[in-house]
Amino acid sequence: MTNTATTAKPNSNSTAPAENSALVSTQGVTTIADTVVQKVAGLATREITGVHALGGGAVRAFNALRERIPGATASAGQGVSVEVGERQAAVDLQIVVEYGVAIADLAKSVRRNVIGAVEQMTGLEVVEVNINVSDVYIPGDDDADENNESTRVQ
Repeated sequence: MTNTATTAKPNSNSTAPAENSALVSTQGVTTIADTVVQKVAGLATREITGVHALGGGAVRAFNALRERIPGATASAGQGVSVEVGERQAAVDLQIVVEYGVAIADLAKSVRRNVIGAVEQMTGLEVVEVNINVSDVYIPGDDDADENNESTRVQ
């Protein structure tokens, strides 16, 4: 990430918070864990039509194995990394898009949805959402891979 999430530190001589925030007040401080922001961002990304999956090839392969284990599920934060401060957050996404989708338009929609969801649910200001498109999903590719795997072992 080129920019990191930074927060303003309250003046040590003052009892009031440095700036108005839903998370920092004179009555206490609310801390949001990185995993919370990661899951919210991941779920918000998956809501957008045209996003096929999150994560790079190795992460997706690992989660495909995990899904075969009874009772296990894919991580909602797969393909998402975050930096969280007291008042701000930065999000990095690694996504696979469906073939035929306009990537620039998809990125705008994903960015808007992630910022809205994270800010509404956590009260943190999202300073950036970086999107890395790592692959394009072509329907039928998975079917061909599954057929090849089943014929390799006899």
